[in-house]
Amino acid sequence: TITGNFANVIHGLNANHLTDQVIQRSKRMILDTLGVGLLGTSTEVCHKVTQYSKIYSSNISSTIWGHLDFRLPPLYAAFVNGVAVHSMDFDDTWHPATHPSGAVLPAVIALSEALPQKQKFSGLDLLLAFNVGIEVQGRLLRFSSEARNIPKRFHPPTVVGTMGSAAACAKLLALDQMKCKNALAIAASYAGAPLANAATQTKPLHVGNAAKHGLEAACLASQGLQGNKQILDMESGIGAFYTDYNPQTLPTLQSYPWLLDQQDVAIKRFPAHLGTHWVADAASSVRRKLVESSDNLLPLDKIEKVILKVPEVKYVNRPSPTSEHEARHSFQFVACSALLDGSMSVQSFASEKVHRPALRELLCKTHLEHPPDNTPSFESLYCEVSVVLRDGNMISDRCDTFYGHWRKPLEKEDLEKKFQSNASSVLPAEAIEGIIETVYNLEKVEDCSVL
Repeated sequence: TITGNFANVIHGLNANHLTDQVIQRSKRMILDTLGVGLLGTSTEVCHKVTQYSKIYSSNISSTIWGHLDFRLPPLYAAFVNGVAVHSMDFDDTWHPATHPSGAVLPAVIALSEALPQKQKFSGLDLLLAFNVGIEVQGRLLRFSSEARNIPKRFHPPTVVGTMGSAAACAKLLALDQMKCKNALAIAASYAGAPLANAATQTKPLHVGNAAKHGLEAACLASQGLQGNKQILDMESGIGAFYTDYNPQTLPTLQSYPWLLDQQDVAIKRFPAHLGTHWVADAASSVRRKLVESSDNLLPLDKIEKVILKVPEVKYVNRPSPTSEHEARHSFQFVACSALLDGSMSVQSFASEKVHRPALRELLCKTHLEHPPDNTPSFESLYCEVSVVLRDGNMISDRCDTFYGHWRKPLEKEDLEKKFQSNASSVLPAEAIEGIIETVYNLEKVEDCSVL
């Protein structure tokens, strides 16, 4: 069966299967995810779920990122840290569309801390489990053509992220093949959340729940809890989330081809839906043509209309966002912000920025167009921004691949700058440099709980 095949691969993969490129790319993902998670601990939504989670207590505990004085049982540590990772929509994105790291890393880190002292995991153990979790997500997404486009119904991390978290934790716990099957089956019953909660404070819970539920599924499977042994084969299993689900067997273990070896992830430069990153780069280029220097203000009174040629993605079409979460899911907001400021940053989504009069004026002049060749896929979409001036002139620019996309990955220096900037809101410089050094040498670390 497909499920048995997956269980066989999860159980059978070992550190010798990891390639240098997979190790290097996954280290970048880990460093970036830790950074956005640390920054995310300062958000309102993370504060709310942290306060909620204090009702739980246990002798077994794991770290809440950025808090020396506060620990939680591993399930709730994975939940809170997962929420932190996605609280600003600043975490990595893959194709077919999902946020792969946030569902897995909080779960395996929490689990690695919580097990008895005699059962220590190395950095290589952590890398292997993390990559198993990423691989399972990518393979499941490729069982559906529908999943290749930006989603319309289910938020992908709630479906494949939960399964990836379960697979990663099953790997770390060294579960046998039968228990790996059960972990996947149990996780499937925790999977799925509607996309309607995008652009609200609830969306970050999707990633927190994926981390928590995957860990819980693996722990329950380790206790012998059973589920459907063909959960990945059936239309009523994982197929329930995709109208065109067509599962395939995985490659053999002899020389296993990792998906991460074939395609890198996108690492974001600012915290918003990935589709808006094309918009930001195109709008920033138009601004440079409109004003002579970065000190000059945008000539708002001379602008008649702003036209954005983007794919039709309804939940990122928000003409007048009123909150930071709506702004992060608005083609229009990001275009207007980039036109006004020349670039996007964490600060772009502060309340005073969202509600400033100049932005509101520009939003009223902004219109979307959906060219038929502009498909809603992170592999192929583009953005063209045109500013029509009152004198009849039109200034345009187009972005086919933004900086940070897997076709144009962040340089190591810029990845480190992003991490340092994000983590500095929570940690001292010494700790920040310690994390960078630890992640870069993770395969040599004897006890990964040092993270």
